[in-house]
Amino acid sequence: MNAIRTGLLSAAALVAMTSTAMALDTFRVGILGGENEADRLRNNQCLIDLLPEAIGVNEVKLFPAADYDGVIQGLLGGTLDYAELGASGYAAVYLKDPKAVDPILTTEQTDGATGYHSIMLSRSDSGIENLEDMKGKHLGFADPDSTSGFLVPSVALPKELGVELDEYFSETSFNGGHENNVLAVLDGKVDGGVTWSSGVGEYSEGYTSGNIRKMVDKGLLDMEDVKEIWRSPLIPNGPIVVRADLDKDVRAKFKDFMMNLPESNPDCFSAIQGGTYNGFVEVDHSFYETIVAARKAKIGG
Repeated sequence: MNAIRTGLLSAAALVAMTSTAMALDTFRVGILGGENEADRLRNNQCLIDLLPEAIGVNEVKLFPAADYDGVIQGLLGGTLDYAELGASGYAAVYLKDPKAVDPILTTEQTDGATGYHSIMLSRSDSGIENLEDMKGKHLGFADPDSTSGFLVPSVALPKELGVELDEYFSETSFNGGHENNVLAVLDGKVDGGVTWSSGVGEYSEGYTSGNIRKMVDKGLLDMEDVKEIWRSPLIPNGPIVVRADLDKDVRAKFKDFMMNLPESNPDCFSAIQGGTYNGFVEVDHSFYETIVAARKAKIGG
């Protein structure tokens, strides 16, 4: 009996060890939608090149989702090990399963802030100069799971305007992510659209970081063609999250790698972040409690 029990225990231990080894063989990176897939893969290629040696895995694979929900579901299903989310995306994961992921880091802006803004843009030649001019116009949102591209403006704008969105705007629509939403403004498909930006630095350069800066750097946006007509209160920068049951050694090495990345490989840091930041700072769930509460109240999950 003891021999049989010992054999069973050994077999169980072997299965556990094999499962762990398999789980750590490939480090799976989720990449949010809303930007051209080729650009997303190119910007994150340095993780494929650098991470295996840094964290002790054989391979790093990138999984660019078509939208925000693709990454959210991957994290909930345990098929992704790391992703960089917006605060509302993290809230979506947390509200479905508080034990699925842990937020560990976020970015710090060049002015020391750990937040950014939702910014509404209109075409410069549209005659729309401010939020008042958007009354009766078509407002474009980015993605239902975007913090700056939907959640924050959907909560902040009614408070500021004193009426619900459908009473103030003639129409609202989702346009497939931040980049597509700004393109919808440029193409005249919507009269104004919300996107995300640090809101610090030179306007002509698209500020220091965020979608606006990315589009300027890629030649997709000339700031003379758009006007900023509304800006939200400061929003907590989105978190870098890791699978909660990720191997502790890999997790520690990954966190060290990311913290050191701005100095060890500034080109990689700039590529994956899209703009200029001071670097990363540590965070935990408490940093996002207000956004979790806002999402729960507005969307319910």
